[in-house]
Amino acid sequence: MPRLAVDAPAVLSLLEAGHDPVHPLVGTAALRSQVLDLVLGAVRAGRLEEARALALLDDLTSLRVRLLGDRVSRRTAWRLAREHGWATADAEVVAVALLQADALVSGDARLRALVAGVVRLAPLEALTGLGGAPADAP
Repeated sequence: MPRLAVDAPAVLSLLEAGHDPVHPLVGTAALRSQVLDLVLGAVRAGRLEEARALALLDDLTSLRVRLLGDRVSRRTAWRLAREHGWATADAEVVAVALLQADALVSGDARLRALVAGVVRLAPLEALTGLGGAPADAP
């Protein structure tokens, strides 16, 4: 069973859809805080009601994701950021994917375009098993 690395937009999409992941998930140590920021931003922008936001945050608490922020992940993120000129937050997601996952699932089109060819990508649907196997091998 493949292990999938996820970013905050992918996790939020999964929570909004109300699906349980069908594969083990890994993410950066900052993942839950990043999802919290996305939810708060949606509430502030009027795209999400407060009650629904709080329900999503409750669901986030029970979502099983292995969060990584170890020395090797940080060093790899540093190297990727230096080599590619990326922000460290982007590089951390890619580092976790390269070190601990079979593919990266990102809900951020900008990040997917940025990392294409560096890390294997899988579509959002791969989280729920509703279609889409890992693609875009580096």
